[in-house]
Amino acid sequence: MQTRKLYEEDAELRAFEAKVLSCRPRGEGYAVVLDRTAFFPEGGGQPADQGMLGDARVLDVHITEGEIAHYTDRALDVGSVVRGEVDDARRMEMTQQHSGEHIFSGLTHREFGYDNVGFHIGRDAVTMDFNGPMTREDALRIERMANEVIWRNVPIEVFVPDKEELRQLEYRSKKEIEGDVRIVRIEGADCCACCGTHFARTGSIGQIKVVGIQNYKGGVRISILCGVRALAWEDAAAETLRETAALLNGKQEETAERVARLLQERDSLRHDREALALRLFEAQAQAESGLVRVVSAAAPLAQPGKAAAWLAGENGTGMALSPQEEGWRFALCSPVRDVRPATRALIGRFGGKGGGPADLTQGILCSGTEAEIRAALTEAMA
Repeated sequence: MQTRKLYEEDAELRAFEAKVLSCRPRGEGYAVVLDRTAFFPEGGGQPADQGMLGDARVLDVHITEGEIAHYTDRALDVGSVVRGEVDDARRMEMTQQHSGEHIFSGLTHREFGYDNVGFHIGRDAVTMDFNGPMTREDALRIERMANEVIWRNVPIEVFVPDKEELRQLEYRSKKEIEGDVRIVRIEGADCCACCGTHFARTGSIGQIKVVGIQNYKGGVRISILCGVRALAWEDAAAETLRETAALLNGKQEETAERVARLLQERDSLRHDREALALRLFEAQAQAESGLVRVVSAAAPLAQPGKAAAWLAGENGTGMALSPQEEGWRFALCSPVRDVRPATRALIGRFGGKGGGPADLTQGILCSGTEAEIRAALTEAMA
């Protein structure tokens, strides 16, 4: 007996009664099959509903070869009649995301001719993969058009046309479908084959917000948030902006300008610090003599390789040590010797990593003082 799909008959239905047809152990829980259900099984990019069946918690729902299995945390008696309750907040959120995706994808297809070749309602966002390029400006234009469809609160029709009507209907579909085709049609936005849950009218979607766009497999991947998710994202963004403006002691609308100014000041200070570090390094290097010269900088060096080459001169070996949070960033140079064996010896003793050509290696040493590294390098180069 095939389970009756109440979620297709009435997407607003949250509570129902059903007879338990089977209950089989599955992992640490059970797979329950009912004669009827309002629980949407995962499919078409939309996650499954969750909720309760009697005293059992429904954790997931899947459909395999026509059988809808409700995965629960406890067993239910076969033949008993149970009350099912779909988690309303989750269904609302998933339906907002799915219905919003239809509008965005439908308008993108209409405006650019692109197909949605990938769709997924993830934990963080809804992702849509289109088989053609779009700029950020293009995506924001579609966002505006999609929100206008929502604001007009137009009908969302869900129907199964007969074969003749289907042949005359222009609709989007990712694959060939055998048997009855369930169509979702949104006035002025989309007509698509779909098995998901949808509202009666677009106003319930609330809003659509583009939160990401990136090139993907020759096309574009666009991430959106709809309804409650979009509002939560905007609230978080507004709070971040408010806190940042307060830290900068300015108005919110001046935040970008003030941050740009701070970054300019940071870059200027970083340049001055690096120049000072190099001057101090050169002063310390004056006290070093011999064919193996090791100098540690007082501050991180911008170009340790260049400093090591300067220490090595024409026929010696130079090692520049630049401090970091733990250990050293190093550069080891010699125009006349292969420094790779010495590099391996130092890494073996002090820990770290590094490599490079025979005349210049660079990397990280995890421990050791300047004196200990100098002694170890002198021994390795002997």
